[in-house]
Amino acid sequence: MKILHIISSGGMYGAEAVIMNLARSLNHGQNRCLLGVFSNSANPNLQLYDCAVQEHIEAHLIPCAGQIDRKVITNIRDLVQRTGADVVHAHGYKADLYGYFALRAMGIPLVSTCHNWMDEDRKVFLYGILDRMILRSYARVVAVSEDVRGRLLKSGVKADKVCLISNGIDLRPFDRASAVVRQELGWDAFQIVGLVGRLSIEKGVDIFLHAAARVLEQLPTTKFVVAGDGPEHARLDALVDSLGIRESLRLLGRRDDMPALYASLDIMVSSSRREGLPIAILEGMASRLPLVATPVGEIPTVIENGRTGMLVPVGDPDSLAATIVELLRDAAKREQLGSAARQLVENKFSSDRMAADHLRVYEEAAATKTTGSEHKVRSAYLSGRKS
Repeated sequence: MKILHIISSGGMYGAEAVIMNLARSLNHGQNRCLLGVFSNSANPNLQLYDCAVQEHIEAHLIPCAGQIDRKVITNIRDLVQRTGADVVHAHGYKADLYGYFALRAMGIPLVSTCHNWMDEDRKVFLYGILDRMILRSYARVVAVSEDVRGRLLKSGVKADKVCLISNGIDLRPFDRASAVVRQELGWDAFQIVGLVGRLSIEKGVDIFLHAAARVLEQLPTTKFVVAGDGPEHARLDALVDSLGIRESLRLLGRRDDMPALYASLDIMVSSSRREGLPIAILEGMASRLPLVATPVGEIPTVIENGRTGMLVPVGDPDSLAATIVELLRDAAKREQLGSAARQLVENKFSSDRMAADHLRVYEEAAATKTTGSEHKVRSAYLSGRKS
């Protein structure tokens, strides 16, 4: 089976990691994953495309000029025809919408993964509503959390189309990583606490910064890093100055060496206000890091308080700071939490398990039948493709 993933990528974040992990796992067998990455005129972020090319995974660019570009519909149709894709897997509302309008009359089975909807402003909120309406017509829709699954059902997507699949990761890169980021920063002698995620409101990076200031009042030699980029960068950068923690905290921006970053940390934090199940948390657990996180989305399904990590209330920098201080002072506890976290990821969140779950979804989608005029269009299309 040949699966074409299409995405408008903003960087190497959770959705991109899922796509790469699926491609790595499925391409070892009889199946084949390939990528179609939007090359947006306003923000041509091609990290995912470059990563795929470097790993010899077939990847194609889909030019897109502005918010609405009718040529994208034709480009997606042509890409499906050239590659002979059996299933198209869309990621994100932009890929969902363009994929639907490009392929709805061709009978090509459509699958989407809903990683989450970040409804932080009116425009994005409206996109989310439109996306969920379009997804009613998809053959299968993958939800990464119960919250996302519930929103899909509430919006009218049929229950038999919605499949809950937890994220999974390739563990191997985290077993051979060295702490080069610690050396790069010149912080070899210090304890380092890090947060990995998009710089957006739902990720609660501002809460992490406030907690960092409180930790420094008790443990002034502690260092902090934030890896990621996003729309909140300028506001967060100003907050670092207003809190007076510039000497102890670095906003690292986008990083391509995540295993090395995790290997450089003593503690990892997720202070999100809303979440599904972040790939970053699974990667941190695979790196044997002690995690401190908020109990949002699916996070409590992997972080059992006091066993595989520590949970703190949402929006509470005081509790977050107190838990960080507790762990910084207790090396044995950090080791215990990190070991248990790694064991959990090995048992339940491997990329091979995630790939097997997705393959079943693709097979179910491919088995869906078209009728009437759609069947005629599909037959004509496939005949033309084979000639």
